[in-house]
Amino acid sequence: MKSWHRPLLICAGLMCTLMFVCLAGLLIDDRTLLGESVWVKPLKFGFAFGLYAGTLAWLLSKLTKGRRLGWWVGTVFAVAATVEVGVITLQAARGTISHFNADQSDPVTLALVPFLTYGVMIILIAQLIIGIMVLVQRTAGPALTRAIRAGLGLATVGMLIPLYWMVTDIHPRTVTDANGAQIPMYQGHGIGDPDGHGMPLTNWSVTGGDFRVPHFFGLHGIQVLLVLTAVLAALATRYAWLRDERVRARLVGSAALGYSGLVAVVTWQAARGQSLIHPDSATLATFAATALVTALTTAWTIIAARRAVRQAIDAGPRPLIATSA
Repeated sequence: MKSWHRPLLICAGLMCTLMFVCLAGLLIDDRTLLGESVWVKPLKFGFAFGLYAGTLAWLLSKLTKGRRLGWWVGTVFAVAATVEVGVITLQAARGTISHFNADQSDPVTLALVPFLTYGVMIILIAQLIIGIMVLVQRTAGPALTRAIRAGLGLATVGMLIPLYWMVTDIHPRTVTDANGAQIPMYQGHGIGDPDGHGMPLTNWSVTGGDFRVPHFFGLHGIQVLLVLTAVLAALATRYAWLRDERVRARLVGSAALGYSGLVAVVTWQAARGQSLIHPDSATLATFAATALVTALTTAWTIIAARRAVRQAIDAGPRPLIATSA
C-alpha cells in the first residue's frame, strides 16, 4: 500500500473513523430526523466515501501515464469528499438537514450549504477526469482493465443520476428537524412521494421511487467488478479454461453488461415513482430479461472456453521435426 495515493488513503481512514463515531451516536443519541437517527446519514456517507476513496487510492497507483495529474486530481477528490462528509456530519450533530436545506434564518446552514453545492460538482469533475485518464491507457491486464473502465463508467453515471433529479424534479416543502424547528426544503430524495417512508438503514422510500437507489448501485459497481475479477483470477489456479485472461475479460464484460442493465432498470423504476421493493410486472420482466441476457453471454463464454481447452488437450503437443545440418 506504500504506492497507493496517500491523501485518498487518509480520506478513507477518516471515513472509517467517522463510521465508529456514528455507530456510537446511534447507541447514545435518540434524536431522529425525517424518521431515522440523525447519525444514519453520516454513517452511510462515511461507508460509501471510505470504500470509494480506498478504491481510487489503489487505482491511481496503477496509472502508467499522467501520474502527476492523477495525484493532484485524487487529492482534490479526497479534500472535497472530506469536506462534504464533514458538513453532513456537522449538520447531523446539530440535528438539522444538510442537503436540500433552504433555511435562510440559520447562519450556520447558510455558511455550509455552498460547500455541499460546489463540493458535489468538484467530486464529479474529479471523477470524470480520472475516468478519462483510465480510459485512454491500459492500467493492468485485460480482465482488470475492463473491470476498472466499466466500474468507473458506472460510478460516473451513479453520480450524475441524482444531479439530474435535483435540477428537474423540484418539490419545495417544510419539514421538522430533530430540534422541532420548521425547515424549508427545496428538494427530496423521493420521486412521487418526496419524503417517502424508508426501509431500515438505507431509508430508501417504500412508498415511491428514490434516486438514491440507482446512485448506490452505480457508485459501487466498480467494487463488485473488482471483486469478481479477483475471484476469477483465484479460480484460474484450479480451472484450466479460466487461465486465458481473455476468457476472464469476457466474463467480466458479461458481468459489466448485466450490472449496467441492473442500474438502468432501477433508474427507470425510480423515475416512474416505484419503490425498489414493490416492482410491477413491467419492472420484473425487465429484470428477468437483463438476467437472461447476462446468463446467456456468460454461458456462451464458458462453453467456448471449455471447448478450446478440450481441443488443445486432444491435439496434444506438437511433434518435434528433426532437421539435418
